[in-house]
Amino acid sequence: QLINMKIELCAFSGLKIYPGHGKKVVKIDGKGYVFLNGKCEKAHAMKRNPRKTNWTVLYRRKHKKGQTEEVTKKRTRRTTKFQRAITGATLNDILAKRNQKPEVRKAQREQAIRAAKEKQKAKEATKKSKTATKGPKQKASKPAMGAKPGRVGGKR
Repeated sequence: QLINMKIELCAFSGLKIYPGHGKKVVKIDGKGYVFLNGKCEKAHAMKRNPRKTNWTVLYRRKHKKGQTEEVTKKRTRRTTKFQRAITGATLNDILAKRNQKPEVRKAQREQAIRAAKEKQKAKEATKKSKTATKGPKQKASKPAMGAKPGRVGGKR
């Protein structure tokens, strides 16, 4: 014969109450509360919050105490390297440039610098030739010291 015992839970602490233990309190409104001991009953009567009382099950659950089973480490996702085109250069261009030998790349760079310098020299030469053809500039005549145009009146 297997006898099934009714195990209740304390209304304040949340601990198990075995048969022959605890106290049942029924309030005027008809609600029944089962308490493990006088300590739980008095704390409930003083309207204490079981979530703020250190030794209750609710407190331990709220503050994650004694949960040793569920300590599974969260796996962090590895960042994957991803290549994409940049403005003005497609992905194929970038890959081709990377696979070039350094000597070739250096030669290309020097050639580009030389071309830019020649372009700059040509620009300066055209600028000089334009200034030479224009001739000397005439300075604008300064107005007289005392009289300023557009102003009327005395000293003050």
